[in-house]
Amino acid sequence: MARPSFEIGSVRVRPGRHQALSLPITRLVTGADVDLPVRVVHGREDGPTVWIDAAIHGDEAVGVEVVRQVLADLDPKTLRGTLIAVPIVNVLGFMNGSRYLPDRRDLNRSFPGSARGSLAGRIAHLMTTEIIDKCEVGIDLHTGSDRRSNLPQIRTDLEDPRTRELAAAFAAPVMMHAKLRDGSLRSAARERGAKVLLYEAGEAWRMDQWAIDAGVRGVRRVLAAMEMVEPLAEEPPAPSAVSWRSGWVRARGTGMLHLEVDLGERVEKGGRLGGLFDSFGKRVRLVHADRPGIVVGRTEAPLVNSGDAVVHIAEVE
Repeated sequence: MARPSFEIGSVRVRPGRHQALSLPITRLVTGADVDLPVRVVHGREDGPTVWIDAAIHGDEAVGVEVVRQVLADLDPKTLRGTLIAVPIVNVLGFMNGSRYLPDRRDLNRSFPGSARGSLAGRIAHLMTTEIIDKCEVGIDLHTGSDRRSNLPQIRTDLEDPRTRELAAAFAAPVMMHAKLRDGSLRSAARERGAKVLLYEAGEAWRMDQWAIDAGVRGVRRVLAAMEMVEPLAEEPPAPSAVSWRSGWVRARGTGMLHLEVDLGERVEKGGRLGGLFDSFGKRVRLVHADRPGIVVGRTEAPLVNSGDAVVHIAEVE
């Protein structure tokens, strides 16, 4: 028997087809509608239902391109299962290059939301009821924030065997155990029984190609691991380093920052990470690692103040 059509909003997508649609969010003062853009790829054959989303924070562009490239290679005639793609969740923030919504709310602290709540709550409710509730696995795409860049990494619940299996299939350089945060998409999805991988890579409001490439390959590997698509024709990727603890090294002074470590570099406790200099080039402070591990994040700000986070180190097994 043929698969039933996939229902979302007021649309029914027939098996073996893909369809773009818009879920209404709000109306601007100009009278123009603001919608949540969605594309559904509904395979001919039975299989899992998975979503991928990007730009919950409106200044995170890397994931939007990851979604585009993943969709470009999917054929609904051969796909097993259903993929729901939401390339831009925070539409209003993305149009303005802002991490937040116009009311300064963080959308990723507003889940599961409410149909009659704030704008953030309404978008979160729409995402929860129309996307998350229909899926068993989700991949949430992010980048670093506040002038920070991140090494490609998966943050998830490594204590859950199935989630860890999917994280290993993604094969990012590092997979990190991350506690749930109240109001996050990952927390709301977990309460509904979905497994979620949060991908972090690159810098906000930049199209870092290395972060895009790692994200596209990772998403495709997860879909292959779930037997929705055929495996990639590639050399087996290196296993992800596993981290259960991480922390930011903070500046112990104020100055112009010159970092001497790159993303992905291994460091030892006490090792030199860089230095702080005054405006005449005189060094005023060195920056040292407070733990051994891998550099998974770093600030790109040229000037730091005492207490600012400068290097994120993940301790690895």
